[in-house]
Amino acid sequence: MRVCMVAYTFYEGDNRVRRYAESLRRRGDEVDAIVLRQHGSDSKSVVSGVNVYKIQKRDIDEKKQIDYLIKLMLFLFRSALLLAKLHFKKRYDLIHVHSVPDFEVFAAVVPKFFGAKIVLDIHDIVPELFASKFKAGHNSVLFKLLVMVERMSMGFADHVIVANHIWHERLIKRSVSPQKCSVVMNYPDTHIFTCKSGRRIKSSSYIMVYPGTLSIHQGLETAIRAVDVLKKELPELQFHIYGKGTDEEYFVSLVKELKLEDKVFFNGVVPIEKLPAVIRQADLGVEPKLSRTFGNEAFSTKILEFMAMGVPVIASDTLVHKYYFDGSLLQFFRSEDVQDLAGHILSLRKNSQLRSRLVSNSFAFMKEYNWEAKKHLYHSMVDTLVKGK
Repeated sequence: MRVCMVAYTFYEGDNRVRRYAESLRRRGDEVDAIVLRQHGSDSKSVVSGVNVYKIQKRDIDEKKQIDYLIKLMLFLFRSALLLAKLHFKKRYDLIHVHSVPDFEVFAAVVPKFFGAKIVLDIHDIVPELFASKFKAGHNSVLFKLLVMVERMSMGFADHVIVANHIWHERLIKRSVSPQKCSVVMNYPDTHIFTCKSGRRIKSSSYIMVYPGTLSIHQGLETAIRAVDVLKKELPELQFHIYGKGTDEEYFVSLVKELKLEDKVFFNGVVPIEKLPAVIRQADLGVEPKLSRTFGNEAFSTKILEFMAMGVPVIASDTLVHKYYFDGSLLQFFRSEDVQDLAGHILSLRKNSQLRSRLVSNSFAFMKEYNWEAKKHLYHSMVDTLVKGK
């Protein structure tokens, strides 16, 4: 099978796109990817056998709707041209388009006309994401327009994949039929994230790690302020942040304001291959999303990656976190409650039995919730779709 992934993302750091692409490549399919380009990287590379075309640079610095939209439309135009060119050369069987944005699926218009099957993968549900990002209500013209685009995009696709069950239920009510839509969660790839035994916490330091997007709805301010609360009672605490985002400048300023430069460290984006080494240095993983924003329903694979590698996790009590996990697997804190988060950080530092119990339960949980155990669902879906042409 000949497949092309299309995604407005940096391939090296996007585990969802890479997981699909590289699992297909490992089973013998020919796979290309059309993505964004980071500064200093080549316009084309081969990653684990996948041909990666990096067609547009991006600085994650959009503050206005129009700036973001212009970049999305430019990528749509460029990816459509390259996809058409590559399709006439290779004759793809499947085009797997990743959202955000969902209208990027229309880049596959030429391959679809010539018989390729189209999958639209909803990483983040667009109307709710943009409403949160640009502070627009659900009754606003923007939100209603985005719902209309969502329906058109899903109508164009032959199949729609959704990243969690909460969004699946919503989308089949407003935009797509149940027969045309399935859930594939952000399971960790066990080729990369290998389980390790529980580790003894170093007496000299206590390292808390967050790898992900630096945006307000991720709740990083709560975690930074919790470090400030604990700076005297837990002086060995360090908070290592890995990633980039539109609100990075705000978080850096906050750290300077609180005089936490010796406790909170910004490390940039880490390629997936290097992320396990980062997690191995962690004593604690934190996922502090805000429950009052888009983050309430956005499931992240960070929690599962920490669990897969034997690192205990503290997470905010968002709707999606409590949908999939309970207190036997991780510690919940009240979203945006700095004192509550600080209390859980301190408790895990002092209670070795609690840490061991969380790690042990997580290992058992991850025997089922990993990509190796679930990839057959995706493979079966795309094989059925392509064979039905």
